[in-house]
Amino acid sequence: MRVKKLLDKKGPEVYSISPDATVYDALRLMAEKEVGALVVLEDAKMVGIFSERDYARKIILKGKSSKETPVREIMTSEVIHTGPDEKVSKCLSLMTKHRFRHLPVLDEGRVVGMLSIEDVKGVT
Repeated sequence: MRVKKLLDKKGPEVYSISPDATVYDALRLMAEKEVGALVVLEDAKMVGIFSERDYARKIILKGKSSKETPVREIMTSEVIHTGPDEKVSKCLSLMTKHRFRHLPVLDEGRVVGMLSIEDVKGVT
């Protein structure tokens, strides 16, 4: 199965946040939407990803304040992503190899979806 087909079933909804928003605002949005990661967008371009793991390792363990720290300061900037024509099985391999749980889907530089490890496990 290809990513596009999975996104057609799942839906293309992607939750995002600005790199200048606070970590607290990002966590509040994640809780509201019941997701474990947000795409970080600046001028409609993906500049990073913010996940629960980023929060746990870069805020809590370092004694920083989530209400004062901008997302930009702790987001993952080097984001591995995929395209809509990729095979879902390859996405699972990529996620497993690099040990992450969320994979943005880009089409011509524009974010068109987000896959979680649960999404891809269910179809491979």
